[in-house]
Order: sequence, then C-alpha cells, then structure tokens
Amino acid sequence: MIRRFRNLKIRTQSAIMILCTLLLSFAFFEILWLNKWNICETAERLNLFYVQINDKDFKDMLAKEALNYNIPDSEEDTEAVAAVQPFFDLVNEYTGIYIYGGDGLFRAGRFAPAMETDSFLFLFNIGYRLTGGDGEIVLDFPLEFANGTAEIMIYNYERTLFIYPLLFLCLFLSAALFLFIILFFLNRKMKQILILKDEILTMSAGDLTHEFPDLGGNEIGILAKELNHLRESLSDNIRKEQESRKANQDLITALSHDLRTPLTILNGYLEVLKLKRNPQTQEEYLDRCLKKAEDIKELTDRMFEYALVAEENEMPDIAWLSTDFIKQCLEEHCDFIRLAGFTPALDLPDTSGVLQSDKTMLKRIFNNLFSNILKYGDKRRTVTVSGRVQDAEFIVSVTNLIKIESPHIDSSNIGLRNVDRMIRLLHGRLQVMQEKEHFEVKLYFPLQ
Repeated sequence: MIRRFRNLKIRTQSAIMILCTLLLSFAFFEILWLNKWNICETAERLNLFYVQINDKDFKDMLAKEALNYNIPDSEEDTEAVAAVQPFFDLVNEYTGIYIYGGDGLFRAGRFAPAMETDSFLFLFNIGYRLTGGDGEIVLDFPLEFANGTAEIMIYNYERTLFIYPLLFLCLFLSAALFLFIILFFLNRKMKQILILKDEILTMSAGDLTHEFPDLGGNEIGILAKELNHLRESLSDNIRKEQESRKANQDLITALSHDLRTPLTILNGYLEVLKLKRNPQTQEEYLDRCLKKAEDIKELTDRMFEYALVAEENEMPDIAWLSTDFIKQCLEEHCDFIRLAGFTPALDLPDTSGVLQSDKTMLKRIFNNLFSNILKYGDKRRTVTVSGRVQDAEFIVSVTNLIKIESPHIDSSNIGLRNVDRMIRLLHGRLQVMQEKEHFEVKLYFPLQ
C-alpha cells in the first residue's frame, strides 16, 4: 500500500494526504468535543473552575432566604420588586434569576451582570453560535416565599468560562494536527528535492559514480531515475570516448610504424633509380616502387575507413530514390570486378520501387562491399549479386568465396562496420553469414 502511494503523482499524493488528514483532524475534534462534559466534570472536581448552581447547598440557601421575601403582585409593583432585589444578589454575576407567580406571569428578576460586559459577551456570542448553546445551564423549580409559592428560573453561564475555551482548544489541536501532518508530508518532499539537488551538484562536480537514491514513482522519483540514467549515459559515453581516443592513438601509432617501413624502402629504390647505375634493373625497381606505393595506399585507406567508422554524428541527406539507382550501382561494380578478373553473376528484378535514402551513402556502402571482394574474394569462383522485393523491402544479396591464401578477413572488420553503421542510418539492416570459405552479405532497404 505504501509502495503504491509512493508511486502516485505528487498532485494525487497531496490530494489524498489532505483528504485523509482532514478526516483524521475532524475525527480527533469529534472525540475531544464528545467528551467535553467528562472533561468539564473532571476539571470541576479538580477545582479548576467553580459553578455556583452545582453546589449542593445552593438550593437550600435559596429556599432558606426566600422565606424572608414576598413575591411581588406584579412587575409594576416597584416597591415589592425593589424589596426582593437582595434575594437576587445571592447568585453570582454569571447567573440570571427570575421569579414567576403561580399564574405563570413574570414578577421580578435580574439579568446576569457578566452578560453586560463586552469581553464576556464577545466570547459568549462566538461560543454560543459554534456550540448551539452548550455551556448554558437552565434550572426551573418551585420555591416557597413568605407570601406564597413562586416558580424560579435560573440561567447560569459560568460553565461557558471553561466550555468555550475548551472548544477553541479542540479546534486549535485539530488544526495543529492537520498542519503537522501536512507540513511533515511537505517536509519529506522538500528533503527529497534537497537530496536531488545535492546529487546533481555532485554529478556536476564530475563524480559520475554516485548513484541517485530511489525516491519513489512520483515526479521527483522519475526525475531521479532519469538523472541516474543520464549519469550512467554520461559515464558510459566518457568511457567510450576514452576507449575510442586510445584506440585512435593506438591505430595512428601502428599505422605510422607500418607506413615508415614501405616509405623507407620506397625512398631507397628511388635513390637507386636516381643514380642510374644499373639500367637493367630499373624496370624491376619501378615495379617494386609501385608495389610499395600500393602498400602505402592500402594503409592510408584503412586509416580513412576507420575515421569514417568513428564519425558518430554523420547524418544522411535523405531524398526520394528509385531502386533503379541501386541496380545501376550494382551493375557498375559488377563491371569493375569483371575487369579485375572476377566472374560476376547479376540477377536483378524487372520491377522498381521507391525508397528514401542517400545517394552518397549508397555508393559508399557498395564501394566497401565490393572492395572486400577485390581484397579477399576468390577470382576462380563466381560472385553472385542478386536483388528482390519482399515484404516491403528491397533485398540485395552478395555472395562470394574467400580465397585460400587469405586465412581471415581484416580482423577489425572496418569495412563491414562502416556498412552496418551507414545502412542503419538509412533505416535498413545488414546481415552477414560466413561458413568456412563461403561468405554472404544481405542488405535490407525499406520501401515506401
């Protein structure tokens, strides 16, 4: 459940948290407020506050003192009303007391003096509206006076001095609980953001080995995961760049060493020819010079091809082409290897298709393939070149046999790697199959 919550979006998490916290705070308030009378009675027993009318001697005192006063005949009987006023002073300032005759008519009374003070009245009005009158105590009982029996009505507001502050305390505690949980939730999110900030600063300082922590499946967690992937990609790219730089340095060193030998020999032959001491051997030395020049060209070609493979940012110039262009390239290369002593067998379809490709890259692809045939192919065997349309693809297949004196194809496979890189840029694919001396390459070009 917790894991599922951590994987929710922050907006959803916040909404759920606020809703649950509101319900919890409301339930907490209800528990406190439903037990208000128990709290009030406990506070009264502990003498934290005093309610006069709850005193067990209160009614006895009123009954004893009432015998000393007469009930006014009416509320207009000012002398009788004034005479009974000392009886009303028996209750405190938070109590209102009223006398009603046997006929139920009001005779005399006193409003609670505390209700006339602004401070108490302000607290009472707010609490009364919020609680619906909780805290007000009403008593109604008969009392014997000197001239008869009257009904006494008492309104006591002394308990409001405890109940209404208790109400505000319950509201405050509930609000504090709500804010505490929400602030705790926000603090957790802020800590995650600070952790993310520290990790980003660590990564920006160059430390790519420190892994980002798992921060859940929300936006912050997704950002942490993506930054972790970025860190890994940067680290991998830097490692590859270092390896590539080292490989380039090693290649340049090796080729420089390889070039030095034929250049030295070539220079020696040319010096001999310049001296013209032995005219009979000039033809032989010229052949040797041409052979060394060919060796140098082959080494420089390898360097150039390797540089092409290393071009990671090369982008093709895409244009609409007909498959007739591919057929034309294949025919030209077949004619070329025929002049070099090979026997090509060309089988191309009559139908044409349309594809999006790059003319220059296509030429380079076929140059690499047929260059491998010239270097490693067996001239005594037929070179089969075919093309066909299948499943919305134009498939070119080149098959030849490897000559026996060439035990293995160039160990770096630069030519094929170059072909594979370029055909992937053209959204095609390369398939290479080799079984002993049998070698086959298939190129797949997507048709539109």
